[in-house]
Amino acid sequence: MLKARDARDAENAVQWALGEGKSLEIIGQGSKRAIGRPLATDMVLDLSELSGVTLYEPEELVLSAKAGTALAEIEMLLAGKGQRLAFEPMDCGPLLGGPVGRGTIAGTIAANLSGPRRLTAGAARDHLLGFSAVSGRGEAFKSGGRVVKNVTGYDLCKLMAGSWGTLAVLTEVTVKTLPKPETEATVVLLGLDDAAAVRAMLAALGSSCEVGGAAHLPAATAARFPMGEAVAGGRALTALRLEGVAPSVAQRSATLRAALRPHGEAAIVDDMVSRRLWVAIRDVTAFASARGPADEPLWRISTAPAQGPALVGLVTRAVEAQVLYDWGGGLIWIAAAAEAAEAIREAVRTLGGHATLLRGPAQLRASLEVFEPQPAGLAALTKRVKEGFDPKAVLNPGRMWAGV
Repeated sequence: MLKARDARDAENAVQWALGEGKSLEIIGQGSKRAIGRPLATDMVLDLSELSGVTLYEPEELVLSAKAGTALAEIEMLLAGKGQRLAFEPMDCGPLLGGPVGRGTIAGTIAANLSGPRRLTAGAARDHLLGFSAVSGRGEAFKSGGRVVKNVTGYDLCKLMAGSWGTLAVLTEVTVKTLPKPETEATVVLLGLDDAAAVRAMLAALGSSCEVGGAAHLPAATAARFPMGEAVAGGRALTALRLEGVAPSVAQRSATLRAALRPHGEAAIVDDMVSRRLWVAIRDVTAFASARGPADEPLWRISTAPAQGPALVGLVTRAVEAQVLYDWGGGLIWIAAAAEAAEAIREAVRTLGGHATLLRGPAQLRASLEVFEPQPAGLAALTKRVKEGFDPKAVLNPGRMWAGV
């Protein structure tokens, strides 16, 4: 294992691997190591010691940190100034059978992880202002800056976010921060079926109430939920989050409850319980390893919100599955046996979207496409981009697609 203490160490490690014809697996704290196709690299490049916040200007809403800095450390620092990472990154630890709080800022950006607030705040990539990195050519480079309006050159931030360490080793990132709301509340509807819940969520999102989270847990999923019995009482749970100053949240809650009367009787969950509820939705704790095998296959599917129930219907007619809807129905988590893979791929081909096997045993991840298969033209472009940044396939080779 190679341990980088600073950006120069990371550069030297890649240059060594390039010269020796070796390949590297890039890790921070390893919290997302089990996502993607299994790797068979020659060496591990560990960035966990490349840690620390290098700049934080609360008044400018900007923070820079080294790649291995723990998200928990960053979130604690921001909370002390009444701020947060608005894209609400999930903690993958419980889902993958690991400890809580091990995710790093660069790993989060490389995976482009975004939570329930993705609907209104945007994805992780939308909050990445700039970065420093080392390409697979062994060359250090930078992109972006430390201000929101920075359009110099190519927007490589969008390219790095979601590349899973296959193009470059991130050594430092700069992200946008935003004020934390004074309070929040959640309007809940109980007992709706999937289609009715999606209609209710879309009605809420289309209202003037500024809904900052919309999720639905069918009864079977709610029963696996840590707070399921207390909040849902054995019934399906549809949750709609409102954030802001207290008078605004109170007024919007009342307005939303009235608007949702055609969909069912709504109740209010107050601030403290609401925050715990949305952390559990963000981290998909209904499917955490404590409630099933650590390698139980779990799929993450993005599709048009209105198509969500139909897509789930196609899958559940073929195999048994448990589901959770987020993003108003546009993000669907499906826990099902390994045999569900073809049914899920076929449902996505039929109704549109893309599916990622976020969790599964290594044998399963090696035997099928973990990320959404690409059309020929896009696959060729992806390969050319990989060759441009990493022509000798030094960095995380094959993690996303075979041969890339």
